[in-house]
Amino acid sequence: MCSIAGICGKEDGYEKLTEALEKTHSRGPDGMRTVNTGNGWLGFNRLSIMGLDETGMQPFIYSGRKSVGISGLPEGVDGTILPADSDTVVVCNGEIYGFRKIKDELEAKGYSFGSGSDCELLGYMYREYGTDMFERLDAEYAMILYDAKSGEYIAARDPIGIRPLYYGRTEKGSWVFASEPKNLTGLTDKIMPFPPGHYFKDGKFICYRDMSKVDSYSDDGIERVTERIHDLLIAGVKKRLDSDAPVGFLLSGGLDSSLVCGIAASLSDKPLETWAIGMDIDAIDLKYAREVAEYIHSNHHEVIISKKDVQDAAEEVIELLGTYDITTIRASIGMYLVCKAIHESSDVRVILTGEISDEIFGYKYTDFAPDADAFQKEAEKRIREIHMYDVLRADRCISVNSLEARVPFGDLDFVEYCMRIDPELKLNRYGKGKYLLRKAFEKDRLIPESILWREKAAFSDAVGHSLKDDLTELADAHYTDEEYMEAVKKYDHARPFTKESLFYREIFEKYYPQQSEMVKDFWMPNKSWEGCNVNDPSARVLSNYGESGK
Repeated sequence: MCSIAGICGKEDGYEKLTEALEKTHSRGPDGMRTVNTGNGWLGFNRLSIMGLDETGMQPFIYSGRKSVGISGLPEGVDGTILPADSDTVVVCNGEIYGFRKIKDELEAKGYSFGSGSDCELLGYMYREYGTDMFERLDAEYAMILYDAKSGEYIAARDPIGIRPLYYGRTEKGSWVFASEPKNLTGLTDKIMPFPPGHYFKDGKFICYRDMSKVDSYSDDGIERVTERIHDLLIAGVKKRLDSDAPVGFLLSGGLDSSLVCGIAASLSDKPLETWAIGMDIDAIDLKYAREVAEYIHSNHHEVIISKKDVQDAAEEVIELLGTYDITTIRASIGMYLVCKAIHESSDVRVILTGEISDEIFGYKYTDFAPDADAFQKEAEKRIREIHMYDVLRADRCISVNSLEARVPFGDLDFVEYCMRIDPELKLNRYGKGKYLLRKAFEKDRLIPESILWREKAAFSDAVGHSLKDDLTELADAHYTDEEYMEAVKKYDHARPFTKESLFYREIFEKYYPQQSEMVKDFWMPNKSWEGCNVNDPSARVLSNYGESGK
């Protein structure tokens, strides 16, 4: 997955930067390197995915139309010293889709490359296009760039926020950026998420692409809509199969992950490697995942976990996530443990997942949307905030196990089109949620029909209803009613409202004291809608849960 960090100002930073990067060693276990720019520090932990040899190591250093390369440069006591003729330095955690075409275009303009890494072209794109480069990228990325000619630092993040980036300021006023909050603890008093679809320049955050903003709806009818959903999702999966390292798949047996696996299987000339996880007493998803795996002929692996596994993992998961959100933590327990098993038992380095479908097409609770306008506003809110919730979960659970997450439903072309679909077509007037997505793949038979039309079940519930119950039991045992009532008074922002939420918040504060504003609030159904004023985020408490738990 890689991690990046930067201290953007003239202050003693070598030890601070290396200490910060060590905190996310698992994101990039293949090597660490830092650069003294003369006006600050940039550092990188590498997980080799594209361009696997040493030439792909970052930071990338550029001089004119040549990429100097990091290997072989003089190593000083303060890290690698930037050569005098260098004009640009880049660190990036990302995947640049379609990079070979861009590389050919840049080579035709006289730029030379020293590696097979997709991220090497970023420095040249900056020289050609300046900050307009960000609008041109089809990518999942977070990057920091130093312009040695102007002495400026520029940072940027992809429009969905699939790759993480956080920022703050040191006591001396230097801006600091890093992949995770834990990198910045000790460097700044206030840590905040870098806004997706923005770049930072001259002390300001500038929006270059807002995926939640819809100026007008498409006039496509349902037949054309389902055709476009079909073709764009297939394209999104196809581009994410491009990797120099082995690729694997999370397969829950739900609609979204099953479609990703079904599409990938149809595009692959060898069996996929798929993984599913479930509780030892009441797993819901395992049987459905097994059904899909048999249908697509994948090499399927099952991970079985117990109550002890769930409760033992709780604090570790909260620390690695950097959140107190109930939904995110519950769903992360299973995801973390299955990714841990993948890391320990295989050579897979890239994982495709099914996140971001719900935000576009609807959850169980959006069945209660009072009208199309309300549905659309909720979708826009979820897309704006998803980087703090499900996307955060996927990134941390996967990266802490030295794997890279790729999210086909987060493909920019796919999201942009689907957000422009007339929300009247998205409302559940078909007797089945996410009807458009299901209908789009009805003819292909890429997955079993029973899975295509299976009722939605939230991941944490489908790993086993007992998972949520085990976590609630752990929290309930931690406080008396009186202790709970007194403890919640300490919090003004995102005040805990159950013993479980208090339990999570207190662990969060242990590792990230007074940083609760990194997360906007609790992920909950829209309580202003009739039928959604509930006190638990699980779909199990909704009246339309129905067949979801079977």
